[in-house]
Amino acid sequence: MSRPWFRRAGLVLAVLLLLALPLAPGVIAEHSAAALVRLPVESILVILLLALLPWRAGRRAVALVFGAFVVVALLFAGLDAAFEYALSTHFDASDWQQVGDGFGVVRDSIGTPATIAVLIGLVLIAAATVAGLAWAALRVDAAIRRAGRAASWTVASVTAAWVVAALVGSQLVAGQPAAAASSIDAIASASSRASAALSAQAALPHEIATDRYAAMPSSQLLTALKGKDVVIAFIESYGQVAVQGTSFSSGVDQVLRDGGAQLAADGYTAQSAFLTSPTFGGVSWLAHSTLQSGLWIDKQQVYNKLLKSSRFTLSDAFANAGWKTVSDIPSDTHPWSYGSSFYHYGTLLDTNNVGYLGPTFGYARIPDQYTWKYFQDHELAGPHQPVMAEIDFVSSHTPWAPLPQLVPWSKIGDGTVYAPQPAQGQSTNTVWADPKRVQAAYGQSIQYSLGAMFSFLHNYDDPNLVIIALGDHQPATVVSGAGANHEVPISIISKDPSVFRAISGWHWQSGVLPTPDAPLWRMSAFRDRFLGAFSPDR
Repeated sequence: MSRPWFRRAGLVLAVLLLLALPLAPGVIAEHSAAALVRLPVESILVILLLALLPWRAGRRAVALVFGAFVVVALLFAGLDAAFEYALSTHFDASDWQQVGDGFGVVRDSIGTPATIAVLIGLVLIAAATVAGLAWAALRVDAAIRRAGRAASWTVASVTAAWVVAALVGSQLVAGQPAAAASSIDAIASASSRASAALSAQAALPHEIATDRYAAMPSSQLLTALKGKDVVIAFIESYGQVAVQGTSFSSGVDQVLRDGGAQLAADGYTAQSAFLTSPTFGGVSWLAHSTLQSGLWIDKQQVYNKLLKSSRFTLSDAFANAGWKTVSDIPSDTHPWSYGSSFYHYGTLLDTNNVGYLGPTFGYARIPDQYTWKYFQDHELAGPHQPVMAEIDFVSSHTPWAPLPQLVPWSKIGDGTVYAPQPAQGQSTNTVWADPKRVQAAYGQSIQYSLGAMFSFLHNYDDPNLVIIALGDHQPATVVSGAGANHEVPISIISKDPSVFRAISGWHWQSGVLPTPDAPLWRMSAFRDRFLGAFSPDR
């Protein structure tokens, strides 16, 4: 009695799977369940093919390939949606290192055990989906075959004619197509983006070869900065949303106003603008390489190719002109080979060689204040060769909890003085349970990073110091909001009026808090404009 009912229920389930799952990539891409109100071309085609195949083994193989095809499409659509949400960019199927980077971000946010559990769950779901789709296709095919050969040919003819008509122009209500090839579209889009990435890589050698500064004599380079210590201070995730139009920007703005007033009282001048970063929400090294190389490096594969080239960078320019060059990346736990082979830094600092013995703060192993103190004590104190440094200040790196607090500079020592304060000592999981807490924690982290810089400048007077402080990218969508731009603030701070005479043509705004109408450049334009402004003998 129950067997016919069970068989009919199985057939209904199979049909539902064939109708819904191949359309799911379209639902993900369009962010709308309305994409389900269509018939999937992929399912119709596989049923047509199965009806024409006389061999059982061949039908099983086709069904499995169909299931795997839909799962791959779902994978591409899901990754693309995740990258669009977190990084405001599309997933590049030619660069799976992006997935590893994303794994690192998730691991930092929820912990390694939870991240591994999620990955295992996703693999099991993918395998089950392949099997389920293969079973569904074979189940519907078997039902058609039981109806007889005439039914098989009838189904084949009708579905073939319907697919042609639907693809040619049959429309549903409100202009929605009657047939959709969502899985095919997802894979085709991924292939198209991979092709574009490969084209960008192919164009890179020509862009590198056309460099008017690479052959400039060292005697002409950066002459307007001679004798100055120059620090490029990348403040992690310091984006436009930190200073404009958000629930947390008022706190950051107050720190900037107070810091700007203190700078003026101490004899500093500052000018600010915005840059458009090539990245969003993460992958900071794309921004660093764009600023240094003067090339638009917005893809990991292009970055990888750049590192193997001889592109002339800002660090090269300073080294050729007689500066000691330093890279300081407090989050690095291993020596950075490209710091020597590509950027040609004379000194590489990381978490292992700056004497820090205090607690770690998530991804940000070393508080920004300690990074400033170590750099002052070991690179700027006493008579020294002019220094050019790029320093990554990572206390504002996701997941933005827990955060350090500023301590008296005289008590910093080896860093053991630091400890998460009660107000900031929430666990990462607690913060990330609520988007508003994430946003608040982000704002507090930017306040801390900027506050550490202003406190450093107030406590360590250096008339020959030039600071270029900027963000690398906007924070993730959970903070920036959907559709946020790629703009980041940039400020130049110095006591020497000649620095600002050299850049008078830039028309940047006074102070460290740029307004919405401040000048905006692509980040790739900075290298040439900087070298042009401070190499007037060219």
